[in-house]
Amino acid sequence: MLGQRVMWVLWPAFLVAGLLEVLVFGLVDPQDLSWFGHPLAVSREAVYTIGFFLFWGLTILSSALTTMLSMSPFEVNRCPVPENQRPADCAKTACCR
Repeated sequence: MLGQRVMWVLWPAFLVAGLLEVLVFGLVDPQDLSWFGHPLAVSREAVYTIGFFLFWGLTILSSALTTMLSMSPFEVNRCPVPENQRPADCAKTACCR
């Protein structure tokens, strides 16, 4: 289930990052960008790459937050330890699996 959730986060984030890359750099020339008043000393390709990974990271955070908030209370509170190996003070019961 974890692998499936990871793909629910990474794949849409990848697609949105690609779309943002096209939209932003379709309107902005990387050579026109400056950092604290100084022109960037990197190539266009480097700016495209850094921009893509920045967009991807931000959309990963957004998708991960959405996935986390969509979990039911039973998923969040379920005890990962098998019932016969749980400590005596574990209040989580088998009904919540």
